[in-house]
Amino acid sequence: MKTIKTIAASAYPSMAAVVFVAFFVAGCSILPSPPSRPVHYDFGPGAMAPVPTDRRAPLPALALADVEAPGLAEGSTAVLYRLAYTDARQLRPYTQARWSQPPAQLVQQRLLDQLGQRRAVLTLESGAAQARAGGKLPTVLRVDLEEFSHVFTSATESVGLVRLRATLSEPAQTGETLLGQRVFIVQRPASSADAAGGTRALAEATHQVAQELARWVEQLGR
Repeated sequence: MKTIKTIAASAYPSMAAVVFVAFFVAGCSILPSPPSRPVHYDFGPGAMAPVPTDRRAPLPALALADVEAPGLAEGSTAVLYRLAYTDARQLRPYTQARWSQPPAQLVQQRLLDQLGQRRAVLTLESGAAQARAGGKLPTVLRVDLEEFSHVFTSATESVGLVRLRATLSEPAQTGETLLGQRVFIVQRPASSADAAGGTRALAEATHQVAQELARWVEQLGR
């Protein structure tokens, strides 16, 4: 028959194993969880069906320069917001939200979609190549994206604010002739006080500003 000392000695390894497992499980439970990945937003899928043919006469070709965003860090995809009711001068990034591309590229694509409904839209390089091939240099449109943020006017109310400066010029061998310049400002109410609501409002504001810009170019006879 085993003595009490023998039983205790044989039980010690088992008890040690149980204690070790308990400490291991407890340690795992307090380890920091891996950070969640940011949610990526864009302006939606765009047209999901063929656009009906426009029976109006096509408009002249236009060269669209790359949209510049002088106030934003180059290549940044941060979704930015302002608390206008505390300090409107401070831009803050949402920590768990990103644009799928830099805002200037998203805006450029929306402008291409809108302007291209009735005309050929070229890059500056392809426009120059067309001229070298004997064609006429197309009118040039340059756009600066000056503001692109989710602005909170109070803790519960906010808008997506887009401001851009458009410059239209006629190129020539000796330089460019200014045809017109205009600042477009559009804001759309956000449906919720978060990144999801802000990005949706910014997409809607960009769509509206693209329509206004296209009408302005036509009004200038281009």
